[in-house]
Amino acid sequence: MTQVTERGTPLSAAPRAGVRRRSPAAAACVVGGAVAAGLGLGFLAVLVIVLWISSPYPDSGPGGALHLAAGLWLLAHGTELVRYDTLSGIPAPVGMTPLLLVALPVLLVRRAARLGSAAEEDEEVLPAAAVFSAVLCGYLAVGALATVYAAGGPMPADPISAAWHIPLVAALAAAGGVWGARGRPLGPLPSWLPGGVRKAVVRPRYALALRAGAGGSLVLLGGGALVVGASLAWHGAEVQASFLSLTGVWSGRFAVLLLALTLIPNAMVWGAAYALGPGFALGSGVTATPLGFPGAPALPRFPLLAALPAEGAGTPLTWAAVGVPVVAGLAVGWFAVRRAREVSYGETALTAALGAVVCGLTMTGLAAASAGPLGSRRLSEFGPVWWTTGVAAFAWTAVLAVPVAVAVHAWRTRPAIGPADPDADEAMVVDDGWHDSGVREIRWAALRKAAGALVPEMAAPTPVPPAVPAVPAAPVPGAAPGAAGRRAVTVVSGLDLDPGLLAPKSAEPVAPAEPASAPLAPPVVGARVLARRKPPPE
Repeated sequence: MTQVTERGTPLSAAPRAGVRRRSPAAAACVVGGAVAAGLGLGFLAVLVIVLWISSPYPDSGPGGALHLAAGLWLLAHGTELVRYDTLSGIPAPVGMTPLLLVALPVLLVRRAARLGSAAEEDEEVLPAAAVFSAVLCGYLAVGALATVYAAGGPMPADPISAAWHIPLVAALAAAGGVWGARGRPLGPLPSWLPGGVRKAVVRPRYALALRAGAGGSLVLLGGGALVVGASLAWHGAEVQASFLSLTGVWSGRFAVLLLALTLIPNAMVWGAAYALGPGFALGSGVTATPLGFPGAPALPRFPLLAALPAEGAGTPLTWAAVGVPVVAGLAVGWFAVRRAREVSYGETALTAALGAVVCGLTMTGLAAASAGPLGSRRLSEFGPVWWTTGVAAFAWTAVLAVPVAVAVHAWRTRPAIGPADPDADEAMVVDDGWHDSGVREIRWAALRKAAGALVPEMAAPTPVPPAVPAVPAAPVPGAAPGAAGRRAVTVVSGLDLDPGLLAPKSAEPVAPAEPASAPLAPPVVGARVLARRKPPPE
């Protein structure tokens, strides 16, 4: 006999119904990935077609422009292109990826993954792995078609390079989109990982290390941008002459300007590598460093290349670029310190060292992504060397971040200075653990949360009314004359009491008072309550 569920559906058919419900959502994710790839291709195709139409000397028809747009879309993923129309007849690889162009496919794939992770009220939410796989399949299908189409153009893509660059960029972007749609959770980690690894990763030191490493990397990139901007301003005449000599039509100059804008992030990484010391290569055997630049006569004419330092040994002006990694090391050490007093000096030093590792790894990846060949022979090496840049970033930040972090930790956990003692020459030092800035905020927040309405929010102190003078008690009929003096009411100075409480009670009934909405007053320390004495017998 077939079992049925509460809704009347056969038990054997329930999983199939779930599969059927998920099929439209999975298909929508596949279509979303394909649409993301198509939007990127369409944007570049429109841009290239507009430049081709506005050019007074078009070399090919619209088919060549579309093939070039497909090649640029593949180049935006890091794929290496091959240029066959060279003067020497030797195919020249073009592998330098404009980093600003990478933002186009990354944002589109991330958006497709976020939309696939969201569901309507009457739809079932797909698992993260299903959304990731579906979006990736749709995107890679269009990527394969674009690779085949670009093969018939003037700059076809290397199939081996496209086979791993496009899936890598798409997978990272899709994973970021799914992770953001799920609320950016930090766990739980997969169960197949060892228990010690899962427990170690959730420690606060790793989150602080990531923050410190990211801060140091941003300082290095900002410093690199400052170095490049200062060099462009210093060589302003050469940059302008190079820009105007490339072409005389406005469409060509607009294309050169767009290319320079897309290469600005590359220039920032190169400036950071220059400030770190290893510098960047400008051809085979030619490297620009703060210590000197031998010159590269085979460089093509381009505005950004016209801002290179002068040939010869370094000057104090070029040596000043070393201040960029110094500031980056200070930033890593500052962000690696926690406010909690219970953290030891060794834990703070370890967090700073891990932040330096993160900064080194980040600069390694950026240096590898910003470099690449621009041709054969002398132009086969162009850009910073990834491993030397990463090692230099780690060395600079580790040497400076660890002592700075320890010093900042000691400053934040120093004992507070109390009020001066009039009988002593120096101020009293309060070292009770409560007056530390970090511990005080943490404990006060926990106390206020546990007490609820009993502990009010911090407000301006209320003025204390003047003390009420002591009022002698009324004599009791039939009591001894001296008993009245011993039954006096003692009023503690400083208490906020209502004077009406001390007035004699009237015979009229008093309505019950409404519950007080104000919070309870804190207890008074030092108040002394006197016991009532019985009157002596007559």
